[in-house]
Amino acid sequence: MAGSSSLWGTEPPHFLEAFGRLWQVQSWLGSGSSASVYWVRCCGTPGSPPGALKQFLPPGTTAIASATEYGFHKERAVLEQLQGHRNIMTLYGVFTIQFPPNMPSYCLLLELLDVSVLELLLYSSHQGCSMWMIQHCARGVLEALAFLHHEGYVHADLKSCNILWSAENECFKLIDFGLSFKEGNQDVKYIQTDRYQAPEAEIQNCLAQAGLQSETECTSAVDLWSLGIILLEMFSGMKLKHMIRSQEWKVNSSAIIDHIFASKAVCQKYGPVVSLLVPKENPGRGQVFVEYANAVEQDKGILSLNPPSLLAKLKLR
Repeated sequence: MAGSSSLWGTEPPHFLEAFGRLWQVQSWLGSGSSASVYWVRCCGTPGSPPGALKQFLPPGTTAIASATEYGFHKERAVLEQLQGHRNIMTLYGVFTIQFPPNMPSYCLLLELLDVSVLELLLYSSHQGCSMWMIQHCARGVLEALAFLHHEGYVHADLKSCNILWSAENECFKLIDFGLSFKEGNQDVKYIQTDRYQAPEAEIQNCLAQAGLQSETECTSAVDLWSLGIILLEMFSGMKLKHMIRSQEWKVNSSAIIDHIFASKAVCQKYGPVVSLLVPKENPGRGQVFVEYANAVEQDKGILSLNPPSLLAKLKLR
Protein backbone atom coordinates (compact mmCIF):
# COMPACT_ATOMS: atom_id res chain seq x y z
CA MET A 1 0.00 0.00 0.00
CA ALA A 2 1.60 3.24 -1.15
CA GLY A 3 2.48 5.60 1.69
CA SER A 4 1.08 3.14 4.20
CA SER A 5 1.48 3.64 7.91
CA SER A 6 -0.37 2.74 11.09
CA LEU A 7 -0.26 3.62 14.75
CA TRP A 8 -0.22 0.06 16.00
CA GLY A 9 1.05 -1.97 13.03
CA THR A 10 -2.39 -3.35 12.17
CA GLU A 11 -3.26 -1.99 8.76
CA PRO A 12 -6.54 -2.78 7.01
CA PRO A 13 -6.41 -5.44 4.29
CA HIS A 14 -5.84 -4.24 0.74
CA PHE A 15 -9.43 -5.27 -0.05
CA LEU A 16 -12.29 -5.36 2.45
CA GLU A 17 -16.01 -6.02 2.32
CA ALA A 18 -18.49 -3.63 3.91
CA PHE A 19 -22.15 -2.82 3.29
CA GLY A 20 -22.39 -5.53 0.64
CA ARG A 21 -19.63 -4.00 -1.47
CA LEU A 22 -15.94 -4.59 -2.04
CA TRP A 23 -13.65 -1.71 -1.14
CA GLN A 24 -10.02 -1.26 -2.15
CA VAL A 25 -7.67 0.60 0.18
CA GLN A 26 -5.75 2.99 -2.06
CA SER A 27 -3.41 4.80 0.33
CA TRP A 28 -2.81 6.01 3.86
CA LEU A 29 -3.91 9.62 4.45
CA GLY A 30 -2.80 10.29 8.02
CA SER A 31 -2.92 9.30 11.68
CA GLY A 32 -3.95 10.86 14.96
CA SER A 33 -3.53 9.67 18.53
CA SER A 34 -6.28 7.07 18.25
CA ALA A 35 -6.95 6.32 14.58
CA SER A 36 -5.49 6.12 11.09
CA VAL A 37 -7.29 7.30 7.96
CA TYR A 38 -7.11 5.68 4.52
CA TRP A 39 -8.41 6.59 1.08
CA VAL A 40 -10.69 3.82 -0.21
CA ARG A 41 -12.69 3.28 -3.39
CA CYS A 42 -15.65 1.05 -4.15
CA CYS A 43 -14.86 -1.73 -6.64
CA GLY A 44 -17.30 -2.78 -9.35
CA THR A 45 -19.64 0.16 -8.93
CA PRO A 46 -18.84 2.83 -11.54
CA GLY A 47 -19.57 6.34 -10.38
CA SER A 48 -19.47 5.53 -6.67
CA PRO A 49 -17.67 8.28 -4.76
CA PRO A 50 -14.42 7.39 -2.96
CA GLY A 51 -14.41 7.34 0.81
CA ALA A 52 -12.22 7.90 3.84
CA LEU A 53 -11.79 4.86 6.10
CA LYS A 54 -11.11 5.87 9.71
CA GLN A 55 -9.70 2.83 11.52
CA PHE A 56 -9.52 3.07 15.31
CA LEU A 57 -7.01 1.49 17.66
CA PRO A 58 -8.28 -2.00 18.62
CA PRO A 59 -10.04 -2.14 22.01
CA GLY A 60 -7.96 -3.27 24.96
CA THR A 61 -7.33 -2.90 28.65
CA THR A 62 -4.94 0.06 28.46
CA ALA A 63 -6.16 3.56 29.23
CA ILE A 64 -5.37 4.70 25.68
CA ALA A 65 -7.31 1.82 24.13
CA SER A 66 -10.28 2.43 26.42
CA ALA A 67 -10.28 6.14 25.59
CA THR A 68 -10.06 5.29 21.88
CA GLU A 69 -13.06 2.97 22.06
CA TYR A 70 -15.02 5.64 23.91
CA GLY A 71 -13.98 8.20 21.27
CA PHE A 72 -15.19 5.91 18.48
CA HIS A 73 -18.62 5.46 20.05
CA LYS A 74 -18.82 9.19 20.78
CA GLU A 75 -17.90 10.22 17.23
CA ARG A 76 -20.29 7.70 15.73
CA ALA A 77 -23.20 8.89 17.88
CA VAL A 78 -22.55 12.57 17.16
CA LEU A 79 -22.16 12.08 13.41
CA GLU A 80 -25.31 9.95 13.22
CA GLN A 81 -27.28 12.71 14.93
CA LEU A 82 -25.79 15.53 12.85
CA GLN A 83 -26.09 13.92 9.41
CA GLY A 84 -27.34 15.99 6.50
CA HIS A 85 -25.73 19.36 7.23
CA ARG A 86 -23.78 20.81 4.33
CA ASN A 87 -20.83 21.84 6.51
CA ILE A 88 -20.40 18.62 8.51
CA MET A 89 -18.61 15.57 7.13
CA THR A 90 -20.95 12.78 6.01
CA LEU A 91 -20.86 9.38 7.71
CA TYR A 92 -21.56 6.58 5.21
CA GLY A 93 -21.51 3.73 7.70
CA VAL A 94 -19.82 1.80 10.51
CA PHE A 95 -18.23 -1.66 10.46
CA THR A 96 -15.56 -3.78 12.16
CA ILE A 97 -12.38 -5.37 10.80
CA GLN A 98 -11.32 -8.56 12.57
CA PHE A 99 -7.62 -9.20 13.17
CA PRO A 100 -6.20 -12.38 14.72
CA PRO A 101 -6.26 -13.32 17.46
CA ASN A 102 -9.80 -12.05 18.10
CA MET A 103 -8.85 -8.38 17.84
CA PRO A 104 -11.62 -6.22 16.30
CA SER A 105 -10.89 -2.77 14.96
CA TYR A 106 -13.78 -0.31 14.71
CA CYS A 107 -14.06 1.65 11.47
CA LEU A 108 -16.02 4.63 10.19
CA LEU A 109 -16.56 5.02 6.45
CA LEU A 110 -16.65 8.74 5.83
CA GLU A 111 -16.94 11.24 3.03
CA LEU A 112 -13.56 11.85 1.37
CA LEU A 113 -12.65 15.53 1.46
CA ASP A 114 -9.86 17.34 -0.33
CA VAL A 115 -7.59 19.63 1.67
CA SER A 116 -7.44 20.92 5.25
CA VAL A 117 -7.01 24.50 6.41
CA LEU A 118 -3.69 23.38 7.91
CA GLU A 119 -2.49 22.29 4.46
CA LEU A 120 -3.69 25.56 2.95
CA LEU A 121 -1.63 27.43 5.55
CA LEU A 122 1.43 25.35 4.68
CA TYR A 123 0.92 26.02 0.96
CA SER A 124 0.67 29.75 1.63
CA SER A 125 4.34 29.85 2.75
CA HIS A 126 3.46 31.99 5.79
CA GLN A 127 1.82 34.64 3.58
CA GLY A 128 -1.69 33.92 4.81
CA CYS A 129 -4.75 32.87 2.84
CA SER A 130 -6.81 34.99 0.45
CA MET A 131 -9.77 36.91 1.84
CA TRP A 132 -12.05 34.76 -0.35
CA MET A 133 -10.72 31.66 1.39
CA ILE A 134 -10.95 33.19 4.87
CA GLN A 135 -14.51 34.40 4.29
CA HIS A 136 -15.72 31.05 2.99
CA CYS A 137 -14.02 29.21 5.84
CA ALA A 138 -15.60 31.55 8.40
CA ARG A 139 -19.04 31.14 6.88
CA GLY A 140 -18.83 27.36 6.59
CA VAL A 141 -17.57 26.86 10.14
CA LEU A 142 -20.05 29.33 11.64
CA GLU A 143 -22.95 27.60 9.92
CA ALA A 144 -21.70 24.21 11.13
CA LEU A 145 -21.28 25.52 14.68
CA ALA A 146 -24.72 27.11 14.67
CA PHE A 147 -26.24 23.74 13.80
CA LEU A 148 -23.97 21.83 16.18
CA HIS A 149 -24.68 24.15 19.10
CA HIS A 150 -28.41 24.22 18.34
CA GLU A 151 -28.37 20.43 18.70
CA GLY A 152 -26.73 20.91 22.11
CA TYR A 153 -23.20 19.81 21.21
CA VAL A 154 -19.79 21.40 21.74
CA HIS A 155 -17.19 20.32 19.16
CA ALA A 156 -14.34 20.83 21.65
CA ASP A 157 -11.48 20.19 19.19
CA LEU A 158 -11.81 22.85 16.51
CA LYS A 159 -8.44 23.36 14.78
CA SER A 160 -7.00 23.92 11.32
CA CYS A 161 -6.61 20.21 10.51
CA ASN A 162 -10.25 19.52 11.47
CA ILE A 163 -11.66 21.88 8.83
CA LEU A 164 -11.52 20.48 5.30
CA TRP A 165 -12.50 21.82 1.89
CA SER A 166 -14.92 19.84 -0.28
CA ALA A 167 -14.30 20.54 -3.96
CA GLU A 168 -17.50 18.70 -4.87
CA ASN A 169 -19.72 20.80 -2.59
CA GLU A 170 -17.53 23.92 -2.76
CA CYS A 171 -17.59 24.49 0.98
CA PHE A 172 -15.62 23.87 4.16
CA LYS A 173 -16.69 21.05 6.49
CA LEU A 174 -16.04 20.11 10.13
CA ILE A 175 -14.59 16.70 10.96
CA ASP A 176 -13.44 14.73 14.04
CA PHE A 177 -16.09 14.72 16.77
CA GLY A 178 -14.29 12.35 19.15
CA LEU A 179 -14.05 14.97 21.93
CA SER A 180 -17.52 16.44 21.41
CA PHE A 181 -19.94 16.53 24.31
CA LYS A 182 -23.44 17.68 25.16
CA GLU A 183 -23.39 21.14 26.68
CA GLY A 184 -24.16 20.82 30.38
CA ASN A 185 -22.88 17.24 30.43
CA GLN A 186 -19.14 17.41 29.80
CA ASP A 187 -18.06 13.77 29.91
CA VAL A 188 -14.63 14.47 28.38
CA LYS A 189 -11.88 15.42 30.84
CA TYR A 190 -9.36 16.96 28.43
CA ILE A 191 -10.61 19.04 25.50
CA GLN A 192 -9.14 21.11 22.67
CA THR A 193 -5.65 21.13 21.20
CA ASP A 194 -3.04 23.32 22.87
CA ARG A 195 -2.74 25.99 20.16
CA TYR A 196 -6.50 26.49 19.92
CA GLN A 197 -7.38 26.10 23.59
CA ALA A 198 -9.71 28.63 25.18
CA PRO A 199 -8.53 30.04 28.55
CA GLU A 200 -11.26 28.23 30.50
CA ALA A 201 -10.37 24.92 28.81
CA GLU A 202 -6.69 25.47 29.61
CA ILE A 203 -7.52 25.97 33.30
CA GLN A 204 -9.79 22.94 33.33
CA ASN A 205 -7.14 20.74 31.68
CA CYS A 206 -4.48 21.90 34.15
CA LEU A 207 -6.75 21.06 37.08
CA ALA A 208 -7.47 17.63 35.60
CA GLN A 209 -3.74 16.92 35.26
CA ALA A 210 -3.36 17.79 38.94
CA GLY A 211 -6.18 15.40 39.84
CA LEU A 212 -8.59 18.22 40.61
CA GLN A 213 -12.03 18.89 39.19
CA SER A 214 -13.13 22.24 37.82
CA GLU A 215 -16.17 23.81 39.43
CA THR A 216 -17.60 24.76 36.04
CA GLU A 217 -17.92 22.99 32.70
CA CYS A 218 -16.82 24.41 29.38
CA THR A 219 -19.49 25.66 27.00
CA SER A 220 -19.92 26.25 23.28
CA ALA A 221 -17.91 29.46 23.76
CA VAL A 222 -14.70 27.38 23.56
CA ASP A 223 -15.49 26.65 19.90
CA LEU A 224 -15.76 30.37 19.16
CA TRP A 225 -12.33 30.97 20.68
CA SER A 226 -10.80 28.27 18.48
CA LEU A 227 -12.44 29.71 15.37
CA GLY A 228 -11.05 33.16 16.16
CA ILE A 229 -7.52 31.73 16.38
CA ILE A 230 -7.98 29.79 13.12
CA LEU A 231 -9.14 32.92 11.26
CA LEU A 232 -6.25 34.89 12.72
CA GLU A 233 -3.78 32.24 11.54
CA MET A 234 -5.36 32.18 8.07
CA PHE A 235 -5.06 35.93 7.80
CA SER A 236 -1.55 36.31 9.20
CA GLY A 237 0.01 33.05 7.98
CA MET A 238 1.60 32.68 11.43
CA LYS A 239 1.42 29.87 13.98
CA LEU A 240 0.19 31.61 17.10
CA LYS A 241 0.84 29.01 19.79
CA HIS A 242 3.68 30.82 21.54
CA MET A 243 2.12 34.25 21.09
CA ILE A 244 -1.15 33.10 22.67
CA ARG A 245 0.74 31.65 25.63
CA SER A 246 2.63 34.93 26.21
CA GLN A 247 1.86 37.33 29.03
CA GLU A 248 1.54 40.14 26.49
CA TRP A 249 -1.35 38.32 24.78
CA LYS A 250 -3.11 37.70 28.08
CA VAL A 251 -2.82 41.38 29.00
CA ASN A 252 -3.80 42.94 25.67
CA SER A 253 -4.83 40.46 22.97
CA SER A 254 -7.00 43.05 21.18
CA ALA A 255 -4.01 45.33 20.54
CA ILE A 256 -2.01 42.41 19.14
CA ILE A 257 -4.87 41.47 16.81
CA ASP A 258 -5.18 45.09 15.68
CA HIS A 259 -1.44 45.15 14.94
CA ILE A 260 -1.70 41.98 12.82
CA PHE A 261 -4.62 43.36 10.80
CA ALA A 262 -2.94 46.75 10.40
CA SER A 263 -0.40 45.07 8.10
CA LYS A 264 -3.08 44.90 5.38
CA ALA A 265 -5.10 48.11 5.40
CA VAL A 266 -7.88 46.77 3.21
CA CYS A 267 -8.73 44.18 5.85
CA GLN A 268 -8.62 46.25 9.03
CA LYS A 269 -12.38 45.90 9.38
CA TYR A 270 -11.98 42.19 10.18
CA GLY A 271 -9.83 42.76 13.26
CA PRO A 272 -12.72 43.74 15.56
CA VAL A 273 -14.69 40.65 14.53
CA VAL A 274 -11.82 38.31 15.43
CA SER A 275 -11.32 40.26 18.66
CA LEU A 276 -14.94 39.47 19.55
CA LEU A 277 -14.24 35.76 19.18
CA VAL A 278 -11.07 35.67 21.29
CA PRO A 279 -11.57 38.00 24.28
CA LYS A 280 -9.93 37.08 27.55
CA GLU A 281 -13.25 36.50 29.27
CA ASN A 282 -15.73 33.80 28.28
CA PRO A 283 -18.85 36.06 28.40
CA GLY A 284 -17.50 38.13 25.51
CA ARG A 285 -17.58 35.11 23.22
CA GLY A 286 -20.89 34.04 24.67
CA GLN A 287 -22.49 37.35 23.71
CA VAL A 288 -21.25 37.03 20.13
CA PHE A 289 -22.78 33.59 19.90
CA VAL A 290 -26.05 34.71 21.49
CA GLU A 291 -26.33 37.34 18.76
CA TYR A 292 -25.53 34.72 16.13
CA ALA A 293 -27.89 32.09 17.59
CA ASN A 294 -30.76 34.58 17.78
CA ALA A 295 -30.30 35.37 14.11
CA VAL A 296 -30.25 31.66 13.30
CA GLU A 297 -33.50 31.19 15.23
CA GLN A 298 -35.15 34.05 13.35
CA ASP A 299 -33.97 32.61 10.04
CA LYS A 300 -35.24 29.14 11.05
CA GLY A 301 -31.81 27.77 10.24
CA ILE A 302 -31.85 28.80 6.56
CA LEU A 303 -28.57 30.68 6.75
CA SER A 304 -28.01 30.84 3.00
CA LEU A 305 -31.07 33.08 2.59
CA ASN A 306 -30.54 35.50 5.46
CA PRO A 307 -26.97 35.36 6.85
CA PRO A 308 -26.89 36.18 10.58
CA SER A 309 -25.37 39.39 11.82
CA LEU A 310 -21.93 37.95 12.56
CA LEU A 311 -21.65 36.66 9.00
CA ALA A 312 -22.78 40.04 7.75
CA LYS A 313 -19.98 41.67 9.75
CA LEU A 314 -17.56 39.39 7.92
CA LYS A 315 -18.97 40.65 4.58
CA LEU A 316 -20.05 37.17 3.51
CA ARG A 317 -23.28 38.06 1.73
